[in-house]
Amino acid sequence: MTQINKLIHRLWAVLVVAAFLYCAPRCHAQIAELTFQADQSQQCIAIVNALERDHFTGKKLDKNMSGQVFDRYIKFLDPGRHLLTQADLDEFQPLKQLMYKYLKTGNLGPAFEIFNLYQSRSEQRLEYILELAKSWQTRIDFTKNETLVIDYDHKPFIRDTSGLEPLWEKELKNHIINLKIDKTPDDEISETLKKIYSNRLSSLSQTQARDVFQIFMNAVTMSFDPHSQYFAPRLSEDFDIHMKLSLEGIGAVLQNEYEYTKVVRLIAKGPADKSQKLAPGDKIIGVGQGQDGEIKDTIGQRIDDVVKLIRGPKDTYVRLKIIPARKANVTATISIKRDEVKLEEQAAQKKVVDVTSNNRTYKLGIIEIPNFYIDFDAFHRGDPDYKSTTGDVTKLLLQLKKEKIDGLIIDLRDNGGGSLKEANDLTGLFLKYGPTVQIKTKFRVSRLYDEDPQIIYTGPLMVLINRMSASASEIFAGAVKDYHRGLIVGTRSFGKGTVQELKPLGDGRLKMTSAKFYRVSGQSTQHRGVEPDIWFPEIYRPKDTGESALDGALLWDHIDATRYSAYVSLQPVIKPLDDAYKKRAEKSFGIKYLTQRIQLAESLREQKNLSLNLADRLKTDTALNNEELALENNYREQKGEKPLASLEDIDPEREEIKEILTDQAQYIAADFITLSRKNGYNWQ
Repeated sequence: MTQINKLIHRLWAVLVVAAFLYCAPRCHAQIAELTFQADQSQQCIAIVNALERDHFTGKKLDKNMSGQVFDRYIKFLDPGRHLLTQADLDEFQPLKQLMYKYLKTGNLGPAFEIFNLYQSRSEQRLEYILELAKSWQTRIDFTKNETLVIDYDHKPFIRDTSGLEPLWEKELKNHIINLKIDKTPDDEISETLKKIYSNRLSSLSQTQARDVFQIFMNAVTMSFDPHSQYFAPRLSEDFDIHMKLSLEGIGAVLQNEYEYTKVVRLIAKGPADKSQKLAPGDKIIGVGQGQDGEIKDTIGQRIDDVVKLIRGPKDTYVRLKIIPARKANVTATISIKRDEVKLEEQAAQKKVVDVTSNNRTYKLGIIEIPNFYIDFDAFHRGDPDYKSTTGDVTKLLLQLKKEKIDGLIIDLRDNGGGSLKEANDLTGLFLKYGPTVQIKTKFRVSRLYDEDPQIIYTGPLMVLINRMSASASEIFAGAVKDYHRGLIVGTRSFGKGTVQELKPLGDGRLKMTSAKFYRVSGQSTQHRGVEPDIWFPEIYRPKDTGESALDGALLWDHIDATRYSAYVSLQPVIKPLDDAYKKRAEKSFGIKYLTQRIQLAESLREQKNLSLNLADRLKTDTALNNEELALENNYREQKGEKPLASLEDIDPEREEIKEILTDQAQYIAADFITLSRKNGYNWQ
């Protein structure tokens, strides 16, 4: 027997004994242990070889990466740190060091051993909670001054199994308190708890070896970077549906975070975006069908299962129970009407506004671009009138020129990207010629160029971005900034500066990062995104949204700048423009309202612990609602509107935040026109 096999055998014996000792009083062995299949072993080797050979970073699965894979696997299995203990991790330490060797040889035994302990402990937890929930009204004391740690990243693992049941009782107590805050009657609470935890136990028993393989392989792929992912054979047929969630259903891009399904971004003009009820950073914890359908618990569910619940026929409703990003200590239930994102609504649109500044009225053209779209079928057929972002914006610019606009705003807020070709072509409408973006693979650097010397618009240009402006939006904004072609206003963009390719691998598919985007100045758009010249308040919290919020995201770096001919620097006008904006912001009740909302949300997000004293929680919830209501009514009073009786009276379809910032952007644009003329800027 080799040294490694002896070690595995020894560890397995320890785990069996530990599991037996812990389960002895109560474990019914309902859930069978899982083992890997021979074909999964071969697929594991193929995945590792493909990653080492083709991944952009050139990483090798070695001893250093071994620990990363192990830690990520543990985090995938037990994100709340309420199942495995520090004693378990100490026992697993030798496996952690040798994980890379097991992977290279296709030995999935250690991964399945860890999973089986996790599975057994999950069963014990659910059985314990179900038993406790039967008599929660007499057994749980809601007057005790206890707290529950909710900061998972800094929460320590319980020392050993003796500390698990007290933790599980606290988790159940918090669940009940949340139900009470939602005004759920006690008899309904008992039934709700029974249904939720029985369903979780039933789902646990349906876990198969292929599920374990999927989880473990993604712990491997995502240790290379968070956008690399393995889709097992079972999921291959659902892959396109999963990827097209943004175009069908509610129009939201989702990802797993801990035990929750988190909203990464909303598709502009999609059902969720238009509803104004769902926001990036919100966590989905339940899904119901119809306007009054029962909410099905989704905590701990695979994302593809949650997606299937959210998807449905057009014109039907889906109800989502969420933990709002801006108020993470409560839950809310919202209803969204399913629909497809209509192509005509995704198209670029224009409007003209008059803005008075410096005793002069300026005519501003505003073009909103929801994404970078192109009809590839028509393009490849050679149809000269194929639909595209650049084609539509060209027509809009020609119309705006006839209307004699003084300046132009390109609004890319919430634009998640799209066609790279369109990002390049759109940039060319504002430049004479030159490179627009650099693309680096493992082996070489290539560039996209604007080769058409024609400039469609030569006047003052502003580009509006926010945290949800990603990918192609960042390429366009980065090029405008590097060429000094226009002013960038808003907040830091998303930071998605990598390219993924989807490759068949056996019966599954491997999505892998193969390249990285760089601006013509050599700066990457990855991780940092594009920084604005003038900063607006950050509506989306950078810690929760954007590329930098992803665990293991590739970092910012730079390469050599390529040769390009920039216009005269805008630096001389940026400070006076920023100073003027800040003076206006100090007097703006809209900006004050916005800032106070952000501060309130931030104070809630910074909570590390939750009180488990029911009276304290109810008091805190009432105080927060009163504070938020007072904030809303103060803003309404400033606008001359009637006060609200409760927060439930807020119109969910209003777009206050966007309008407040749009108004400020228009004044900045007017000032920019004045200063650009005064300084003799010319963008011919």
